Amino acid sequence: MTRAWTLASRPSGVPADEDFALIDIDLPPLKEGEVRVANRWLSVDPYMRGRMNDVKSYVPPFQLGAPMDGGAIGEVVESRADALRPGDMVQHMAGWRDAAVIPAAAAQKLPALEVPPQAFLGQLGMPGMTAYFGLLAVGEAKPGDTVFVSAAAGAVGSTVVQVAKAKGMTVIGSAGGSDKCAWVRDLGADQVIDYKADEPLVKALGRAAPEGIDVYFDNVGGQHLDAAIAHAKPRGRLAICGMIDMYNTGAPTTLRYAARIIGARLKIEGFIVSDYMDRADEFYREMGALLADGRFRREETVFEGIEQTPAAFRGLFTGENRGKMLVKI
Repeated sequence: MTRAWTLASRPSGVPADEDFALIDIDLPPLKEGEVRVANRWLSVDPYMRGRMNDVKSYVPPFQLGAPMDGGAIGEVVESRADALRPGDMVQHMAGWRDAAVIPAAAAQKLPALEVPPQAFLGQLGMPGMTAYFGLLAVGEAKPGDTVFVSAAAGAVGSTVVQVAKAKGMTVIGSAGGSDKCAWVRDLGADQVIDYKADEPLVKALGRAAPEGIDVYFDNVGGQHLDAAIAHAKPRGRLAICGMIDMYNTGAPTTLRYAARIIGARLKIEGFIVSDYMDRADEFYREMGALLADGRFRREETVFEGIEQTPAAFRGLFTGENRGKMLVKI
């Protein structure tokens, strides 16, 4: 018998315990081309909040009463596929449960990098790829640019900081609280803004970047996006990855300085990491080189036990994570 989390009701605001239910499910016998995977690590990510609403999006909403899904790392324990054998560690999307039967084609064998397997759910997985391609492909960041990144202590933001520094850019990060700000500085950020301080963000960014910013990597929306638009240089680029400020409230960002988009010829582009999956080899090559040179650091916040998955997810919205938020089974 396998345990899986399901959505019991559609949350209003930050999801509560009663919005989730841990249920028992039966796994079917293996068919040809399938594998049975015992999950070892589960990922929780901000985008999952949108899937808890019954609205159309780029990812279908979770269905009430059905097992939820998300990124996971597991061990193949049974296989009817030539490509995978028992003992192989794989990444797949049948998370929020302790085991799964999936097509072998839906499981990616972990790349041969000298890192723990859970790293491929964080800075060497989807969040890392989001950071890498959002910064370099969408934001078109180049050596000498000044880059502003919000949520710089998170899995995506901390990767943006390090990739930007490795590529010769000046980095301004935003994080909440003195501990997180100190860590972002340790990662190499030239300046760090504590968004929980009393100073308005638009004023703090103006002080940190008196000549303006070339690129903004947005994980937050809200006042961070307003400040970035206010201080973007002519032809500045804004890569919109997420807007965690509004995921639980539904409140739109104000776009208080939107008129500057016209006069400064700003480029604002949203993106989804799946747009760049065909360039995954480039990402692993580049990140592998940074790892080998000792120029890349990872951080994880780990909740123990599948029972803690909803609590880990809620922690994303209350600032409990530094680096990648994970659940260890």
